[in-house]
Amino acid sequence: MPASRPLAALAAAVLLSLAGLGAPAARAADKTHVVWWDFLSGGDGVRMKAMIAKFNAESPDIQIDATTLEWGTPFYTKVQTSAAVGQGPDVMTYHISRLPLGVSTGTLRPFTDRDLAAVGLGADDYFRTDWDAAHIDGRLYGVPLDIHSVILYYNKDLLARAGLLDDRGLPKGLDGIANFDAALKKLTGGGTEYGLSFASGDNSGGTNWRIFYTLLAQMDGSFIRDGKVLPGDNATKAVRATETIANWVKQGWAPKNTDYPASIALFTSGKAAMHINGVWEVPTMVDLAASHKLGFAWGAVQIPTLFAHPATWADSHSFAIPARSGNPVPAEKVAAVMKVIAWMNRNSIMWAAAGHIPAYRPVTESAAFRDMQPNATYSTLAQTAVFDPRSKIAGVASPVYEACTNFIQPAINGQLPAADAIGQLREELQADLQ
Repeated sequence: MPASRPLAALAAAVLLSLAGLGAPAARAADKTHVVWWDFLSGGDGVRMKAMIAKFNAESPDIQIDATTLEWGTPFYTKVQTSAAVGQGPDVMTYHISRLPLGVSTGTLRPFTDRDLAAVGLGADDYFRTDWDAAHIDGRLYGVPLDIHSVILYYNKDLLARAGLLDDRGLPKGLDGIANFDAALKKLTGGGTEYGLSFASGDNSGGTNWRIFYTLLAQMDGSFIRDGKVLPGDNATKAVRATETIANWVKQGWAPKNTDYPASIALFTSGKAAMHINGVWEVPTMVDLAASHKLGFAWGAVQIPTLFAHPATWADSHSFAIPARSGNPVPAEKVAAVMKVIAWMNRNSIMWAAAGHIPAYRPVTESAAFRDMQPNATYSTLAQTAVFDPRSKIAGVASPVYEACTNFIQPAINGQLPAADAIGQLREELQADLQ
């Protein structure tokens, strides 16, 4: 009976119980702990945290210890300064557009063929556009997770009423700048305020740069080449791209000086027939439609081909390993990091729910992704994606974005002639390159 159990036996039972309780902690301690930094907030942050939790639950030998830091310049500054003193994470998220800066400051450790082969990854697993952008001087510095770009959101009801929707529910008659402008004119008024909304007053420079760079790329323009900003006839192409966007505002087809939230609200309220924004707003539309707060059928497609050929600005969230001065990430940690990266790629259908196109082609070519709409419809842009110039002054939260805010944005909103805007932009950014 329990009341008469000898003290020694009772003590043994307690110790056995405590040993059993301690076993999971001991097993967790035996795992290789991978220190992870990211800059992901909002919907991206929620999804990445879910992926990390799933990895940790499934992995018998690796534990991700994750920290989320502030997006943009603060993140990249912290990474650079910590690496310089031999500190920082074992792995981190990194925009491919910022790899040139990381390489120029000696912040990043390149991946080797052996690193990739150890977990069964290789160039053929990725879209060529993304894979090439992740290389600097022939060396791979980021393993891509996605391709994210600007896309064209559209109100199916309004486009159908204007005769601009085909029998598959996709826009028609938008290719070519003359056709696109005619469509904007047709869609403006008559029950809706604007044919198109976009964040024309986005002071981060992001939206206006992405649209401008898309149009420049469609004209075969080069923004930075051979150490020069908009050399030769590229300046003329840049003026035309700026004037094209400015004309949408001038004609009243798109609103002037609209901030980011207001541009989205114009579309979701039915006051704008189309909307240019990043793929990251797909969850917003999905959630509004699911809660019956949208009020219309919607879709999203690759930006129409307005000039010579298809091209769309794009960037990529990738994984990078810091080059920690005097304290490199040890080989056993690199091996664990590679397992983490491979798992994230192979499970990136979870990440695609944030609107992104998985960089890992076996996922993008899977039945699960083909059934994911509208992602599967605009995934064609992965083949013609154009990444930011490979320069330390380009990419997210960069001098290029700042110059776009200072010069291209005023031109779009009718406050500065396009030719003057491009001239001043060239002068400022050329000085930054010196």
